[in-house]
Amino acid sequence: MSELSEFEEMYLKRIFEAHSEDPGQIVRTTKLAELMEVSPASTTEMIQRLAGRDYVTYIPYKGCRLTSEGFTHASRIKRREELLKILLSDVIRFDGDVDSAACKIEHSIDLELEACIDRMLGYPERNIEGKMIPTVDRQMIISQTNTLLPLSALPEDTTSIIELIYSSSVAIKTLDNVGVKIGSKIIKKSDKFYCEGSEIKFSRELSFKVIVRLE
Repeated sequence: MSELSEFEEMYLKRIFEAHSEDPGQIVRTTKLAELMEVSPASTTEMIQRLAGRDYVTYIPYKGCRLTSEGFTHASRIKRREELLKILLSDVIRFDGDVDSAACKIEHSIDLELEACIDRMLGYPERNIEGKMIPTVDRQMIISQTNTLLPLSALPEDTTSIIELIYSSSVAIKTLDNVGVKIGSKIIKKSDKFYCEGSEIKFSRELSFKVIVRLE
């Protein structure tokens, strides 16, 4: 991504969110100012600055729309936020303000780290509320042998070995009682998981915490 300040990225993300709510309408300056909690005058100044860099189209006295370049940047910023929310809530079980933490971190990660988080989470298509995450161009590496992936990303008809279960001791014990443990073979068929021949149902959260190695 090009050099954008954190504040500029926040503007693009808010414009993207407003556009997503009402795709056919101009994002009005007054609404954007409210979302950013700044004055309309400051918002107009920022819109003009972003327009000068071809991220938005400025409509005087009304508001703006994202250009194709602006949409690409804004959707990636939003995607990073959603990936981080999944990481914080479903993987590391952060019990603080997930939205605020994700918003702070999203401005500090680069393309390489974003790709790594995306891969670790199993290339999720929906956020923690079940809504679609903005799509981006990416290289999905999910078919090479010895690749480590969360169970959520296990391809169909691919045998794997459980390498790590990142969960509470109670959950690990419960899984062990049904034959799911480190070293067990697991395969996905028709969107169902089979461990050593027995069908096992995993919660969405747990599917991120069971790490498997493709055979």
